[in-house]
Amino acid sequence: MLLFFLDWLSACWPASDLAALARITPRAALAAAVSFLLAIACGRRMIGWLAAHFREPNKSASPDIERLHQAKAATPTMGGLFIVSGTLGSCALVCDWHNPYLPITIGAVAALATLGACDDLVKLRTSRRGLRARTKLIVQTAIALAAALLIYRVNLAFDGRLDLVVPFSGRTIALGWWFVPLAAVTIVGSSNAVNLADGLDGLAGGCMISAGAALAVVTYAAGHATWSAYLNVPHVPGAGELTVVAAATLGGVLGFLWFNCHPASVFMGDTGSLPLGGLLGLLAVIARQELLLVAIGGVFVAEAASVILQVACFRLTKKRIFRCAPLHHHFQLGGCPEDKLVVRFWIAAALCALVGLTGLQGRSADLPAKIQLTAIDETSR
Repeated sequence: MLLFFLDWLSACWPASDLAALARITPRAALAAAVSFLLAIACGRRMIGWLAAHFREPNKSASPDIERLHQAKAATPTMGGLFIVSGTLGSCALVCDWHNPYLPITIGAVAALATLGACDDLVKLRTSRRGLRARTKLIVQTAIALAAALLIYRVNLAFDGRLDLVVPFSGRTIALGWWFVPLAAVTIVGSSNAVNLADGLDGLAGGCMISAGAALAVVTYAAGHATWSAYLNVPHVPGAGELTVVAAATLGGVLGFLWFNCHPASVFMGDTGSLPLGGLLGLLAVIARQELLLVAIGGVFVAEAASVILQVACFRLTKKRIFRCAPLHHHFQLGGCPEDKLVVRFWIAAALCALVGLTGLQGRSADLPAKIQLTAIDETSR
């Protein structure tokens, strides 16, 4: 919508420099601002509506966690609607819908949000703790495979877009059709990892800010010919448009954190955590940086790994490694106050994002001095 309006204005006033507003960074800033303001402006009303219809039951497999979270019973949930609706509305306004990756990304995010909403509704309407794990995984995998196949079709016609980049080495591995299962695993794994991290007030949202911002940089670099050459990453024309989507999401998450910080007025629920995690996976797949995502989302990886290790160890030895999994519950049961624990996880997430970005190795010695010392203009669309 914005691009159409700018094209119309440029045609009316050819001497104006309105084309500059169509570039990625101004649109990304606008997308983040729109999502944030929508979340803040609509927050109280939406929380009131959620409180009337969707209050979080205090259900946990651990009696100790149920005891610690007694005060959180009946808190409104499904607050992921803040983020998803703000992101979709913002993207509809400022994104370039001619971009081949955009409909795939938006469609997958919307599908995962719908799955998350179904999971939340099962928790709210029944005595169960959500959808059956197998059912949930099957639907997630179907969504991820559909997105992976569509991205594969887009990338198939271009050299290097099906290669796996090995961070910190500059090497690539040709995947061929193996691109599809790897992409699906990345999207499903990332979606579930963020879902597992959503257990304390502000934890998943705060960690998402660091990981999402880092991947916004990665997608921007991948979509920019000069930056991709400088940072020694695959050039993926069109990937830069996903920076706008990432910015819109981050704006929505910041607006949500306004109400989700301790003590939370609303919970994200699976309605928010599943699509947020899926978006991280999609950004990494499109930018061809699946392995770098492991470093950038280190906190989410640690949360998921703690659950896998806990389950595997208990089945094999009948003993537990952690007091409780995911990892944040281990520290919570160890006596760490929730607000202090969340901030420490935020710090860890920011450090992981910085470490991950070092995997984009610059090649300054190979570039002309003019490019190294001057600002680089971005591509417009």
